Amino acid sequence: MTAYLVVVAVVYGLLIGSFVNAWAYRLPLGISIVHGRSFCPRCHAQIRAYDNIPVVSWILLRGRCRACGQPISVRYPAVEALTAALFGLVAAVDGASWMLAPHLLLVAALVLVSEVDFEARIIPDVVILPTAAIGVALMLVLRPQHWLEWPASGLGAAAFLFVVSWVYEKVRGVTGMGMGDVKMALCMGFFLGVAVVPALFVAFLAGAVIGVAVVARGGGGKTAIPFGPFLAAGALVGLFVGHPAVDLYLRMVLGR
Repeated sequence: MTAYLVVVAVVYGLLIGSFVNAWAYRLPLGISIVHGRSFCPRCHAQIRAYDNIPVVSWILLRGRCRACGQPISVRYPAVEALTAALFGLVAAVDGASWMLAPHLLLVAALVLVSEVDFEARIIPDVVILPTAAIGVALMLVLRPQHWLEWPASGLGAAAFLFVVSWVYEKVRGVTGMGMGDVKMALCMGFFLGVAVVPALFVAFLAGAVIGVAVVARGGGGKTAIPFGPFLAAGALVGLFVGHPAVDLYLRMVLGR
């Protein structure tokens, strides 16, 4: 049963990954995702259905548009494959439980937001806020015994990032994280509960390592680095190992 569920999740992950690519391209440009078929970002020719098979079509076309022959970024099949792999991993961990639906929703949102933030340096409200609202509602329904954990974790994570952003701006004189990152932390807390703590730790650690590497390569101390992908990476860590990490910390440090 679990193997079958994983296969189905991987297939859906490929399809969702293709949708994420299309939405990530259109969002910054203000193009509706509801109307119009997929098109080449270079020549704007409509992509035929048989040329729009996730990963496979890109390989068969050797990474080029059939209409204009211009290269198509490897980012597109990479996002499709990543989404499929994450969907399969979530299905393997959760199994046929009610938690599978909110966790898959979170993963899809994380991939979409990361792609948009990486390309356009924005975390779109139209994605993160509805996802947060659905997430806290689902968690309250599915885990009512811990009803306070979900809203408290979301609000606490958002408040923490807001304070960090405010202090950074006052000390450095430049904007570090924006309100989009704060809203993303809110969403993470709603889905992850207390596991958002190790998630934020991983995000800041990864961001610091990459930041130091950028400065070391001559990027300058004020080089803009999108923080959304780091938050997404931290959220994935929190999703898969966050709660065991918190439990281990409480046992080792607090003796609980």
